[in-house]
Amino acid sequence: MSMRFGVFVPQGWRNDLDEIADPVEQYEAMTQVARLADAGPWDSVWVYDHFHTFPEPSMNTTFEAWTVSATLARDTTRVNIGQMVGCNGYRHPALYAKMASTVDVASQGRLYAGLGAGWYEQEWKAYGYEWAEVPERMAAFREAVQIVHKMWTEERPVFTGKHYRIDQPINEPKGVRKPHPSFWLGGGGEKVTLKLVAQYANGSNLGNGDPEIIKQKLAVLREHCDRLDRDYDRITKSTSINVGAGDTTADLIAKVERIREAGAGYVIAYFPRVAYDHEQMLRFADEVIPQFS
Repeated sequence: MSMRFGVFVPQGWRNDLDEIADPVEQYEAMTQVARLADAGPWDSVWVYDHFHTFPEPSMNTTFEAWTVSATLARDTTRVNIGQMVGCNGYRHPALYAKMASTVDVASQGRLYAGLGAGWYEQEWKAYGYEWAEVPERMAAFREAVQIVHKMWTEERPVFTGKHYRIDQPINEPKGVRKPHPSFWLGGGGEKVTLKLVAQYANGSNLGNGDPEIIKQKLAVLREHCDRLDRDYDRITKSTSINVGAGDTTADLIAKVERIREAGAGYVIAYFPRVAYDHEQMLRFADEVIPQFS
């Protein structure tokens, strides 16, 4: 199985821009990483959909995901641009679909539109969003996925649910990529999320780089696909990894190989200091990615 690779740009959420004082320079550092990926063997660049830093909220920069996605669409020419993942609670799904359609056009069809149920409780409450426990958030997420799909595939969609409703909204243009923008769902919930992946998604992200979890979750996804008569092989199975300062090329090759053996064909890498030093990202591109092409 050949592998594809994405990279997270330094966006601030993980305190990865804190050593740069000027916000304009911070933004340019993020853009430089995206352009570097655009010139290399990377398939995609990714951002997080968060407003505050993590693991502790601090008075530091965190750039907003969809604004960033739109600007990176114009700052690059080749790589796909994704969110890992869009938080469903932060935007009505009809608005999400409209925004994603716009960015897909701005990028000339290079959008990977990510969506998930959301989890960062402090952030939700700080921004005034009503926090709900897992069952309710998952129920809302289920409805949201259906609405987004309808907005991308129907002329005058109608939906009435417990959490959301739409009444014939017009979404033009719907995007560039056919039959609709590439839809990625994040999370490994076996009863809701993975079933939604089988029903609606082009890509999934799960397992946090752990081969055993990846293997387990993909087995469940395959079962859902079999029951729904969906071609399992047409879904991109991705996972995310953190590249540590001490990781050698051999370490990384072994890590990616275990992920491939577990069944994932796509790796999204996070380099903690890439805003300040591109060497590790360049080494990964030169020495790791070619081993899996």
